Amino acid sequence: MAAILFSVRAMEDLKRVAQEAEAAIRGAGSKQALEEVRRTYLGRKGIVTRLFEDLPKVTAAERPAAGRRLNELRTRLETRLEERLREVTVSERTSRLAEEAIDVTLPGRKPRLGRRHVLSQTLEEVQDIFHGMGFEIVEGTEVETDEFNFERLNMGRDHPARDAQDSFYISDDLLLRTHTTVVDAHAMIGRAPPMRILTTGRCYRRDAPDWKRMPVFHQVDGFMVGERITMADLKGVLTAFARQLFGSETRTNFVPGYFPFTEPSAEMMVHFNDQWMELGGCGMFHPRVLEMAGIDPQRYTAFAFGLGVDRQVMVRYGIPDIRLFWDNDLRLLRQF
Repeated sequence: MAAILFSVRAMEDLKRVAQEAEAAIRGAGSKQALEEVRRTYLGRKGIVTRLFEDLPKVTAAERPAAGRRLNELRTRLETRLEERLREVTVSERTSRLAEEAIDVTLPGRKPRLGRRHVLSQTLEEVQDIFHGMGFEIVEGTEVETDEFNFERLNMGRDHPARDAQDSFYISDDLLLRTHTTVVDAHAMIGRAPPMRILTTGRCYRRDAPDWKRMPVFHQVDGFMVGERITMADLKGVLTAFARQLFGSETRTNFVPGYFPFTEPSAEMMVHFNDQWMELGGCGMFHPRVLEMAGIDPQRYTAFAFGLGVDRQVMVRYGIPDIRLFWDNDLRLLRQF
């Protein structure tokens, strides 16, 4: 409202100010609007405040009466503001309660329960199978040193096998592990044979995503160290595992392969859903790997295996694309 300049002797102007102020108070429908009215009339630069500032201009004889009328006006407006504030507060509370009201007669809503991801379920199932065969479950870190990720697994700085695994480096010596076999290199240190170790978890490689590859994947890795451990023990353990996971009629096949840390090496295949699937690599630990872990390769031998989990689940449940594991589509996840 524009400033009003008038003499306090002009009773009509004073009456008009009171009427306009009270109308503004009645029309204010919120606390913010009431605060704006208060500042307009009673604030430091408000209309009533400026009228008080004009009092010295009034004659001495009229000044007491003028001051009394202004005090009455200010008190009246303050009272009206307080009354209206109470009304607005009650109204806002009533509206909020109405909005937040709960109809207790309505039927309850069943909470939507979460569930384990199909990959997590499979990893736990794999752990249970190997634990039943006497394997100790060991966890490892996902950030590893170049020494344990490569060199202690017989892959020196210039080894060509690194070309397929040089991946996500954090520094010159630290990277995200490219296989869970790195946990084997750690687990053998400080333990005395015989030992059976299994680890599971995420691995990272710079693969371009497609229907069967992702830069992040899951792996199961294990090894057994003892006297007179042979490839026959390896084949027996992995065949027993495959038949518990895929069914008692599952056929297995071991095809010659190559890995820097095993010699001899093989690729394990399983026949499931009318197709052969590569389950992972395996073989006898290279003597150099045992030596670097402080184990005498003349006395002890060891087999090791690394099995992919994501593709196992794809074949086992008929999932056509590995990327579906990362989409969080409930239509897929609710099936397991």
